[in-house]
Order: sequence, then C-alpha cells, then structure tokens
Amino acid sequence: MTYDYSQLNSFSLLEALLGRRSRRFFMGAEIPDGVLTYKSKHEHKPLHEVEKYILLAAMTGNTSWHHMIMRAKPYAPTLSNYSGAASGRIFPSAAGFHTSKVFFTDDTGVYVIDNRDAGAFDERDADGKLDFDKLVEAMKSDVKKIQDGRLQLPPETPFIEAHNTWVVNHPSTLLVFPIGDLAQHVIFGLCYMLQNNYVLYDDVNKCDIPGIEDFKDIVDTSNVWPLTFVEQLSMGELATEMSTSCYAGTLMLNALGLGGWMFDGVDPFSILGASEDDKAPGLKFDYTMKEDWTYPNFTGLKGVMEATCPPNYPNMRAAVEFVVNRKFGKGGPYHPETPGPWKDSEKVRRAARVHDERFIECVSLQAQYIFDTFGKFPGTVPSLYILTYLQAHHIDLDFYDEFFKPGSYLQTHKEHWKKWHE
Repeated sequence: MTYDYSQLNSFSLLEALLGRRSRRFFMGAEIPDGVLTYKSKHEHKPLHEVEKYILLAAMTGNTSWHHMIMRAKPYAPTLSNYSGAASGRIFPSAAGFHTSKVFFTDDTGVYVIDNRDAGAFDERDADGKLDFDKLVEAMKSDVKKIQDGRLQLPPETPFIEAHNTWVVNHPSTLLVFPIGDLAQHVIFGLCYMLQNNYVLYDDVNKCDIPGIEDFKDIVDTSNVWPLTFVEQLSMGELATEMSTSCYAGTLMLNALGLGGWMFDGVDPFSILGASEDDKAPGLKFDYTMKEDWTYPNFTGLKGVMEATCPPNYPNMRAAVEFVVNRKFGKGGPYHPETPGPWKDSEKVRRAARVHDERFIECVSLQAQYIFDTFGKFPGTVPSLYILTYLQAHHIDLDFYDEFFKPGSYLQTHKEHWKKWHE
C-alpha cells in the first residue's frame, strides 16, 4: 500500500493538540430525542482500508529499536535490564515492559495486532526519520483475524453505558481497544524490585512471604514493598500504556479529518466475554469466577492473548521463565544477536546481566505465593486488564453545522473526502 502522506506531514502537532475534541456524530447516526435530536441524511460510510491502517499504526506502530534504560547505580556498570521488548511502539511502556496488545473491530471482523515482540521494521536514516508507509505495511503483517463480522456486543445497556448506546460499535464504525497482560506486568515488576533490592510483603494478610528469608544472600529481605501497592502501581502503569495508545489515536483522527473519541464507557466484562448473554459473547476470553470474588478473572484466549499465569502455565515458575526468556532469549532486548541502534549493538546487549537461577527462584517464590494465597495472579487486580477504547468514524458535518458555531471541526474534516476519497 502506498499513499501520499503530505497532508499528515503538514499537519502540525499544535493543531492536533488544540483541535482534540470528541466528535461523536457520524454519517448514518441518529439522536432520536432531546435538544440535539437529529437523523443523518447520509448512509453509513465505513473507513477505507488506508484510513483504518494509518490510524492503527498511529496507535501501535513499531518505531524501530528501543534505546533501553542505560544505567542503574545499584548494579553498574552492567546495563540496566528491565525491558521486555527490543523495539518500541508509538506509545511508551513502563521500563519498556510492553505487555499490551491492540484489538479492533469493524464491519469485516475482529482482529488483534500482535507486534509486541516484533523486531524493528526499519532502521532510522541519518536525520532520525522512518518511512511511515513501511511502518504501516509492517504493522499490517502483524494483524490476525480472530472473528468474522463485527464484535458481538450490542449497542445497548448493560453492555455499553447508556450515554454511548446511540453511537458505539454501530455499523461503519471502527472500535479499537488495547488489552494488557497485567499478570506479566506484575512479574516484570517483581523482577524490577529484586534488581533494586526489594521484596514483597503481604499487607492483606499482614505477613512476610514464607521462605523469603532464604534469599538474604541476594536481597535485603527486610526491604519491602506492600503487595497491594505493587499491584496497584502495575495496573496504573499498564493503564497509562493503553490510554496513551488511544490518545495517540485521537491526535491522528484530527490529522486524517475523522470523527471519533477515546473513552471507557463499555462494560469490560461484557467485551471480554462474561456477559452470559448469547447475544453478547464479546471476545469469548476464558475466565474463572469464585464465590468470594466480586468479579470474574480473565485469563485470555489460546493463540490470541494468554495471561502469563495459570491455567496458561502449569505454575508461576513457568510463567516467570517465560518472562525471563522474553528478555534474554532470541529476539529479546538482551540477546547479543538481536540487532539494535548502537554502533556495536552486540556489545551493548551483552552488557546486561542475565537473571540467574537464584534470581528466578526468588521471583517465582513470591509469584507462586500470590497465586496460592489469592487463587489467581495477580492477587488483588485482574490478570488481563482493559480500560480505554477509541472509536473512529466519518464525521457528519451537517449535524455540527446545524447545532454548533463555526469551529467545531477542523479544516482537515472539511477536506476529508476530497483528500482521502477522491
């Protein structure tokens, strides 16, 4: 796919920032009552493939090699070794963990973009630039269809919040939503803690992790972080990662001249697959529910997205080993054969200290304690996490001309059909 991106190149960041508005009314939409009663005179107009993939690339595109975190005093001169991916994406991730994947649905199906561990699609030129057309093509190769037809999530309560039923997931719209592996994120957090001389304390049951005293040779076991703090911090970090992805999408909506907005007004349990209503199966993710739990805990869908915890792994030791292999195995950020942005990338990547057996045992002990004590991992927050969504659609200018003063949309919206369809 090739396209003239001159409009995107000339659209200023300042205009994108100041022009950010939720523009919900799309071609084919209707508000049936109230002060803004209006029925669109246009038919539903789905996004063209070019528009769709440019927007998706803006939300999760690969941005070449991650520069890594270069130094941490406690274990200098070895290279800081927190990160989970060797290349970066459009949005930042805490310490380069990158534990989320982006899903989307339109009239053609439901898809996942699995580029979390993809190597850099291209090298930057001498001016630090990348070829956006190549970026889009690289991302498209990581798109996997998981369902035919639009996601089965009717635009009605309780699946979608009342103020969004008239607009969300209707025909012609594109709905994009990152999902995070919070279980994996917490494992990365436990590794980070041990690298910085911290271990967990169970502040729910007011006790140390049994057996943690056996690791006094590698960590000060009296130097603790509370379990609930660690898990809430991890959830906050992951929420930021996913929300930044959606925010980048809102800026690209302005550049493209599309309508839409980012929001959280969809029931997360329904979209993941726990509505127990045949008309709203959602993503059909596996989950468990126990009598003393308030909410179901989702663990994913085989071959699509699997939380890094049981039942996808026999125990938490196996889950920790997966994370360690992601970091240090082939293609990982600390494997000497993984290319990189440095003049001597092998030397730089080799400078990281590999997690040894004692390190893995200590992290696994803490992770297994959480699973055994709470019946899931993490113990007090979900294994898989979803929060923010972005919807994109073709804005109906007639509605805004009817009710709003001039300036409710940008020049890019006025020129959209001429620029992108004619």
